Amino acid sequence: MPVKIPNGLPAIEILSNENIFVMDATRADTQDIRPLSIAILNLMPTKKTTETQLMRLLGNTPLQVNISLLRTASYESRNTDREYLDTFYRTFEEASGSQFDGLVVTGAPVEQMPFEEVAYWRELVEVIEWAEKNVFSTFYICWAAQAALYHFHGIDKRPLDKKLFGVFEHRPLSVRHRLLRGFDDVFWAPHSRHTEVKLSDVEKAPDIEVLAVSERAGFYLGASRDGRSVFATGHSEYDPRTLEGEYLRDIDAGLEIEPPENYYPENDPSRPPTVSWRSHGNLLFGNWLNYFVYQETPFIVERIRELR
Repeated sequence: MPVKIPNGLPAIEILSNENIFVMDATRADTQDIRPLSIAILNLMPTKKTTETQLMRLLGNTPLQVNISLLRTASYESRNTDREYLDTFYRTFEEASGSQFDGLVVTGAPVEQMPFEEVAYWRELVEVIEWAEKNVFSTFYICWAAQAALYHFHGIDKRPLDKKLFGVFEHRPLSVRHRLLRGFDDVFWAPHSRHTEVKLSDVEKAPDIEVLAVSERAGFYLGASRDGRSVFATGHSEYDPRTLEGEYLRDIDAGLEIEPPENYYPENDPSRPPTVSWRSHGNLLFGNWLNYFVYQETPFIVERIRELR
């Protein structure tokens, strides 16, 4: 089944050219089924790239998915023009009267700041607290995972000695868990961050189950025991060249940065990177949509409010 995308969004052409099954809003609205209603709170500055990455994964399932793109009102992106935001995005205030089967909250390049100093921190807290009663399951990515763990569980992020940058090996701790169904004994995922959430801190939280870890990258994947929250500290949604773009950006900015680990063949940036995480990313998002959202959410989406 396709992901439903607003008419005119650039992702339609991009994903169609990649043979991803998409459907514009006009066609989808004529089908007599209830699609999943999934919101994406996009905190990344490269909004067009990030929304396409996520919809690529959300669209690679047998389910029809109705996407709503959300943005912050307390901070306006400097990298995406206002007309684009006004056309395709809603603020939380505009969407807060709705209920959603699922919510994806992206990472953001603010991880080295204290949470409370982030310009939109109060608004983010309002969104994720609202989601507790109006969204069936929320998927937090990278900095958003750190933010949710901090706000709801008191787990603070810690600075790393140097940036964790590359693609790293992970192992699932419970292959029988619904989120990990079909996972190999070893899988790979990209990371790009200056901070971490310590595994030992997460293990102390009684309401969180640790699902996957990495010797090099530490805690990677966890979920609340009721399945209503999923936390991923890496970026399984990344395109083949996303890490390269970050690497070249940092070089151009005069920063000291090494090539992403386990990314270029023989660590040679002149060679095309090897993608080792695509299947895991599709499986992760597919399992979340199927087992944590589709199989559990009420058919009448407004009833989500009654579940907490």
